[in-house]
Amino acid sequence: MLGEKTAANAAAFSQRLIVHAPFQVQKVLTDNGKEFTDRCCATGERDPTGSHRFDRTCATHGIDHRLIKSRHPQTNGMVERFNSRISEVLATTRFDAAQNLEDTLCRSVRRYHHQIPQRALGHITPVQGLQGGQEKCPRLFKKKVYNLMGLDNHYQSTGSVPRRARQSAHGQQTDPHHQAPNSH
Repeated sequence: MLGEKTAANAAAFSQRLIVHAPFQVQKVLTDNGKEFTDRCCATGERDPTGSHRFDRTCATHGIDHRLIKSRHPQTNGMVERFNSRISEVLATTRFDAAQNLEDTLCRSVRRYHHQIPQRALGHITPVQGLQGGQEKCPRLFKKKVYNLMGLDNHYQSTGSVPRRARQSAHGQQTDPHHQAPNSH
């Protein structure tokens, strides 16, 4: 999780995503927040200049940065629903330590990715969608599809995967960069 909505944090997140995602990022759809675009200004809307930090990061990596239509947050429906699920967990759970909060968030993300079918994906889970995409278009993938548990902030200071994230579902240690056969 990132502390603030800033262009620097958004660009840094996209850099980490590009490195760690098992697929080649081709398009990114974001809202019109100032961390993503200079489209909105004091005088209203304008065409994005392309000089915003997030836009430059996308351009450097050949990623098509698309913006949702202003005042239409339903376009980001899956993201909004995921954020709503996390908000529900945070509002209904009392944490006595930061580690408990982190563990709960990791379980929630893992459940979402592996156990909750998404209507927008044809009633399959996100991980199943990635695995199916890899079978259909393997050239778009850089490495085997797997899911690492953990929060994004683990990568900020060290760039390494925390020990807990290197454990498979069966508790075995795994190398996140090793392309072992998929066990699903």
